[in-house]
Amino acid sequence: MVFTRRTLLMNDVIHTALWTADVDTMERFYTEGLGLERRWSFTSAGVENVYIGGTHGTIQWKHAPGETARAGSPDGMDHIAIAVPSVDDWFSRLVEHFDPPVLTSPMTMEQIDRRVAFVADPDGYTVELVEIL
Repeated sequence: MVFTRRTLLMNDVIHTALWTADVDTMERFYTEGLGLERRWSFTSAGVENVYIGGTHGTIQWKHAPGETARAGSPDGMDHIAIAVPSVDDWFSRLVEHFDPPVLTSPMTMEQIDRRVAFVADPDGYTVELVEIL
């Protein structure tokens, strides 16, 4: 998919940038596993930057070949929330094809009227699957 620029509004979230030790594995997990799309990429000062997103938000995966110190250390990052049409179906798909660590099996959070589940991605970042009921 070709990256297209949209008009940025004040107070608009553009993307979240995270380090990864293996950009190819992360791209596969988020595209094949979660149905997001690779938007665009570039390399600057030896750091590969890959943008993966859905309809609204984007994750920027940063990778410096040979460097793993920054990857997998969230430094206060809590989770990445991904909207899915069915938490149960997407959770089962991830477990079957990627066997991620399961942090919270699918459950309904009545207080926010959402069905959610939490897994860890290949670098250990927490991913929340969210289904609006």
